[in-house]
Amino acid sequence: MAYCYGAYEGTLRQLIHLFKYSGMKPLARTLAAYLASALPRDQRFDVVVPMPLHWRRRWKRGFNQSALLARLIARRCSIPMVNAVRRTRATAAQAGLSNAKRRENVAGAFRVKKPRAVEGRRVLLIDDVMTTGATASACAVALKRGGASSVTLLALARVDRRLFEPDQFEPDKQVSQEVA
Repeated sequence: MAYCYGAYEGTLRQLIHLFKYSGMKPLARTLAAYLASALPRDQRFDVVVPMPLHWRRRWKRGFNQSALLARLIARRCSIPMVNAVRRTRATAAQAGLSNAKRRENVAGAFRVKKPRAVEGRRVLLIDDVMTTGATASACAVALKRGGASSVTLLALARVDRRLFEPDQFEPDKQVSQEVA
């Protein structure tokens, strides 16, 4: 199951770009509040897991945006956050890839590094943007193989690929100027 706060367009898209690509970490609180409003009220979770970045991408960006959001959601829900999954290999950017190529790109790219943290537990997987769901699905497969009883995705935004040209999935350098 996947839940999203809103569409990846307009102001939400600009805020995500500022947060993710311009290092505006203080936006994490506002974006986490948006995420919290999309949480299903009738479901309970045992652990929050952020979508992992490959170490090179994390080093280049300076932080994992999903981990910042996950930490705030975990705190709000009073459940533990665990970096239980890691990317086993760097993957090509998903931008511009077809649905099939996206699935192929991330297949087998995740491994549970802390099985005890997820075994028999209901996992809330946090990510910033869901496009086709290929990355979330590949990560969920790894979590289920690691023993999770269920995996639910909570993302800030969902891309309607019919609205964008492929190059619009890349960070645009104009965003910070448009919002400022």
